[in-house]
Amino acid sequence: MNDRPADPLALTVYTVRPPDLSDPGEAARRRTAAGRLRMLLVLAVCAAPVVASYLAYYVFQPQGRSNYGTLFEPPRAWPAGLSLATLEGAAVVPSALEGQWLLVAVGPAGCNAACEKRLFTQRQLREMLGRERDRLDKLWLVTDAGTLRPELRRALETPAAPTTLLRVPREALSPWLEPDAGHALEDHLYLVDPRGRWVMRMPAEPDPGRVRRDLDRLLRASSSWDRAGR
Repeated sequence: MNDRPADPLALTVYTVRPPDLSDPGEAARRRTAAGRLRMLLVLAVCAAPVVASYLAYYVFQPQGRSNYGTLFEPPRAWPAGLSLATLEGAAVVPSALEGQWLLVAVGPAGCNAACEKRLFTQRQLREMLGRERDRLDKLWLVTDAGTLRPELRRALETPAAPTTLLRVPREALSPWLEPDAGHALEDHLYLVDPRGRWVMRMPAEPDPGRVRRDLDRLLRASSSWDRAGR
């Protein structure tokens, strides 16, 4: 008796793809287009947190939420050709200040009592942010060629939390910063985002607690893309 396999031998036939005889130039163009698409997708992913944070704060605002400070939409960028300088006269480009939130005071070197109170409030607000304070720098834009009192300058340049002091012609700020109706430019503190765009004006004689809430919301909204330090 012959032993025969239960099943006949099965053969599998594989299909062999014919060689690609298309134009090699066309293939290169397809590869280039695919590479560009991947690059655009990567850029979109990187930009998404920034876009989302601004949409969350400026566009899709929860019902019933009120800002204490005045928001500006769209934010105002540095004026082209804005002339900044140190107190000693060395030129500073505005882009050197980018990368940090800025709480900005404006006024002449002969700082009066109201000016000193604003500078104290500016310092107080930064300290009230706690562990987030390193994401915000203090900036005083000095609007004339006067000399600061030595004791005031020493207080502002303390190593623990120095205030950046820069001179700028007052008239150069008018295309950028804007006071509330009935107030002078010097009456407010102004908030500038890490891209050099003015986003909020604080009321004259502000309530520090309410300003802090505004700052907290903005810092939380930008926490996915903004980090302390330039």
